[in-house]
Amino acid sequence: MSTLLTINVKNLESATQGFYFFQQPALYAGGPVVYSNSLFAQSLGNFNDTGSTLTFQVNMQYFAGIQQAHSTPQVGQSSGYASASRAIDLAPASGTANDWTTASASPLGLSQPTAGTGVQPGAFRITTPVYAPPAIFNVGSAVEVNGGIALSNFVVANPSNNTDCQPILKYYVQTGNYTPGTVMNFSASSVKAAVCDFTGGHSVINVTLNADGTWATETIQ
Repeated sequence: MSTLLTINVKNLESATQGFYFFQQPALYAGGPVVYSNSLFAQSLGNFNDTGSTLTFQVNMQYFAGIQQAHSTPQVGQSSGYASASRAIDLAPASGTANDWTTASASPLGLSQPTAGTGVQPGAFRITTPVYAPPAIFNVGSAVEVNGGIALSNFVVANPSNNTDCQPILKYYVQTGNYTPGTVMNFSASSVKAAVCDFTGGHSVINVTLNADGTWATETIQ
């Protein structure tokens, strides 16, 4: 059974507040420009007035993702439209795993993952096919969030190329609103955001927005 990573949010500010969630961008071999999407967004009233909390759940299973786009990514705009994803393993330090998938452009898709060669430990690989402009494809790390799969962070793919992606199990909560699937500025949004670090094997973190606008986080398990 897959493990769910859970973030529970409580709002102690007097007014109803919007919250959005996003992930630390993965490490991509070769140093390309990496883009991030908002994963989930919802408003939450004051806890004392409403008694309500907001729960964000993401499956710990790793997914490779590809998405077709009309244009290169722009902050505040949807990252793309048609997409495909595959559950995938990360390359181990020794031995083999199903850490490599091959993309197709028409129809859009990803092959069933198999064991790749030379994939960096902790990463998975997406091989893109031959295609010509104006076609644009985003490839990267997808996640299953609150029951649906979304492209979390990505790079603009190059034709006939390998993209190695090393996901990071660190998530952020910020005030405001970014519609899920919308490209966001990770550097700006992560400033003074609540950080939920699951890399140590934890699975539940409680986050509180205090009345003075500061954050408090508590690792539950």
